[in-house]
Amino acid sequence: MSHCLLTAQQSRDIDRKTIKEMGIDGFTLMEIAGSSAAKAILSGRAGLSHGLYLCGKGNNAGDALVVGRYLMQHNIAATLVFLSGTGDLSADAEKNLELLRRFDSRNQLTIFESWEDFDQTGTWDFIIDGMLGTGLDSELRGDYLKGVHWANKQSAPVLSMDIPTGLHADTGEAMGACIRAEQTFAFGGRKQGHYLEEGPAKTGEITYCELPFPNHYKASCNTFLLDESWVERPPAQPGRHKYASGVLYIIAGSEGLTGAAILAAQSAWAEGLGAVIIVCPRGLLSVYEHNLPSIIKKPVGDATDDHFKPKHLSRTLEIIGEKEGAVLLGPGLGRHEETASFVSRFLSRNSRNTVIDADALWALARSRQWNKPDNTQWILTPHPGELSRFADHPITNDYQRLHFVQEVSSDHQITILSKGMPGIIGTSSGMCYVTNYNTQYFARAGNGDVLAGKVGAYLAFDRTPDASCAEGLLQGKEKLDRYLETAQGLPEPGDFI
Repeated sequence: MSHCLLTAQQSRDIDRKTIKEMGIDGFTLMEIAGSSAAKAILSGRAGLSHGLYLCGKGNNAGDALVVGRYLMQHNIAATLVFLSGTGDLSADAEKNLELLRRFDSRNQLTIFESWEDFDQTGTWDFIIDGMLGTGLDSELRGDYLKGVHWANKQSAPVLSMDIPTGLHADTGEAMGACIRAEQTFAFGGRKQGHYLEEGPAKTGEITYCELPFPNHYKASCNTFLLDESWVERPPAQPGRHKYASGVLYIIAGSEGLTGAAILAAQSAWAEGLGAVIIVCPRGLLSVYEHNLPSIIKKPVGDATDDHFKPKHLSRTLEIIGEKEGAVLLGPGLGRHEETASFVSRFLSRNSRNTVIDADALWALARSRQWNKPDNTQWILTPHPGELSRFADHPITNDYQRLHFVQEVSSDHQITILSKGMPGIIGTSSGMCYVTNYNTQYFARAGNGDVLAGKVGAYLAFDRTPDASCAEGLLQGKEKLDRYLETAQGLPEPGDFI
């Protein structure tokens, strides 16, 4: 549940129910939140002597005041700036301001009642952003807009309470302007907006601070941060017959687009499959013979065929019926009308679990009716442009993408790996999983074929569709991390294989 991504409404509901039904009052929750953040600051940042606290009038300000009280106990002076004054604070924030004053036995506390009164020429070791929290649903204005612009120009690191001021908690959009935090303390639950759109660039490092929220209050949450500890990676089992160690059929290729199948096959083979079998038009066989000596090739048609046609269907189905295995359909298939017809007919008669990628997605999107055979698992791997072809309207942001993936996956009982920043896995159960690392490198030409090969390999190992997608994304992350540790510049697709 620490990886649950909450909306603003879910956060409010959980907070309210904990107070009302569990009897844990808001002041106690605020104390736990602020003390957790203060301990993290003290353990992670040395040599602090003076902090600036930018405060609104709600509970976000109250969290900041608790932090100030704990840090002041460690001789870290506090300068408070109340952008809306102190006359209309929330009850818990007002109580914490009074406590902070009582704890000030060494005259370490300075308070400004307005932005206009604030002396901006001082120096601070850090800035606490306690201006506005998850309730923001309109663009910043007035002194809050001034405060955000000013804070973003300072050299001192900005640390945000729960969410950077100006960031929409659900969509990740900047509401006119937004704090650019070095660290954000997520209280009781990570927020969906932390990981969508501008969220990753604005939140900095996210530190989860647990609150005493009962887990069953989070039952409405259906979006989670993908965590590699969830994915089991059984060790390879040497000594088994090659066809008993996982078989992936890759149906791919057309004239001028053979590289996609080569990258996908190399990627799948690198994961330790017993066999990777390329099914291709016979006219392309020599290309794969030359470039993929370890891969089994099964051509269809005659020597003049350089793309798939409906006449290849029966032989293709015959080939994939020879051994148990999974199918990867799409890399470099091309967009001939004959190929689109082949794809539609193949999918309606294919009984194997299948990853549908690239040009096969284009062909599928053109079909108004999906004839998915019963007991067959499909994984779709679209980039944002490909995903939009399945929608009645353009998908222009991550929030729309997340909800569309969730809806289509559940309605059609399929799995969708939506490539982009972030990567999103939508499952047939309606659950979605979101990556929390930079996936922009995977948008380069060829990297999608590598990712599809890895997802296909795990599906061939009999992993569930959602685990296959998660494993593929996490393998890409690990290889990217290792590459960036030792290399300069952007990695090539082959660096992920």
